Amino acid sequence: MGTPQRQSEIETEYRLDEQIGFIMRQANQRHLSIFSRLIPDFTPTQFATLAKIFEIGTVSQNGLGRQTAMDAATMKGVIDRLSRKGLVSTRPDPTDMRRLLVELTDAGEAAYHANVRAAAEITEETLAPLNSRERAQLANLLGKMIKSR
Repeated sequence: MGTPQRQSEIETEYRLDEQIGFIMRQANQRHLSIFSRLIPDFTPTQFATLAKIFEIGTVSQNGLGRQTAMDAATMKGVIDRLSRKGLVSTRPDPTDMRRLLVELTDAGEAAYHANVRAAAEITEETLAPLNSRERAQLANLLGKMIKSR
């Protein structure tokens, strides 16, 4: 834990407003507020799921979780809710009955198309305070943080 003097220095130097986790949480809260205003019928994880399935087509639930950065329990909950809304369907993988395949229904594809423009607006509004160079720099730096896991 360090010497009492060093511990005191850390406590004196620590400012919550300067901590990266606190700053990222505030940025995320801002983004979520914009998201809920522009796409009120979906959570970000639900829309991400629709968007990823639209992008790649039929996919295993496990693979979809990996590609959308969701753990298995979260992915299952998202798929269950989207399924109840009639936006995705699931079926066993004929080559591995333990695996569940997920695909968009016609209603799910329509919901994606109805909201994709708003999703782009969310990104634009979230990044509005930044110029194009800063946007690229932010994406690059956050990408580095993610890849170092």
